[in-house]
Amino acid sequence: MTALEKMKSRGVIPKAALYARFSSDNQREESIDAQIRAMRDYCQRNGMVIVRKYCDRARSATTDDRPEFLTMIADSKKCEFNFVVVHKLDRFSRSRYDSAYYKRELKKNEVSLLSVLEHMDDSPESIILESVLEGMSEYYSKNLAREVMKGLIESARQCKALGGRPPYGYTVNPVTRRYEVNEEEADAVRLIFQRVCEGLGYAEIITELNSLGYKTRNDNPFGKNSLAEILRNEKYKGIYIFNRASPYSQSRYP
Repeated sequence: MTALEKMKSRGVIPKAALYARFSSDNQREESIDAQIRAMRDYCQRNGMVIVRKYCDRARSATTDDRPEFLTMIADSKKCEFNFVVVHKLDRFSRSRYDSAYYKRELKKNEVSLLSVLEHMDDSPESIILESVLEGMSEYYSKNLAREVMKGLIESARQCKALGGRPPYGYTVNPVTRRYEVNEEEADAVRLIFQRVCEGLGYAEIITELNSLGYKTRNDNPFGKNSLAEILRNEKYKGIYIFNRASPYSQSRYP
């Protein structure tokens, strides 16, 4: 008999807190709505009263850096709910360590975790099944991260832009994702490096740039910071840097 069945057999109305999560800004808000809808139906079918709802948006379950999740764990000490209901176990956590730790925290507060799609009871078989599901969930996250990194490394080998704003004097071709010279800004960049080679200081270069009407990417006059940013950027030497900690960190333009 499950904890839910035991409570209902004593004539006690179970109280539930709902927890929903999606992990990326690329996922839609409807993901949360669908999870909440499924959990509400689950609670209605099982005679449970929903007392709280917690939602983490664009938060990964591979860590516990989730404000609503941590608030839910803290609130479990208040004895306001008996169960935490999730749509799937991987919404709760994709880390076996975090899953075990926070389920233990809930258990200390006499709160049980329930999944809408994965039906667990107190049998030994359920213990094995739950551990397998958690292992598969963690494997999926780590394997996905590895495949994403593999794709990023391959794009870096081809010197493709991987996000962020291109350096002043460059644009990113939307088709090839390669850096291309922005002719409207390139004259200012050439002038900067030419004057540095001639031995001019920052103040003199800045005065000349601004007197000629050149503007930064933010449409502001040039200053020491914007000039230093250009002079420190290795892309102007033809060096492409990605993931400095990786052995594949540095590539050069052909």
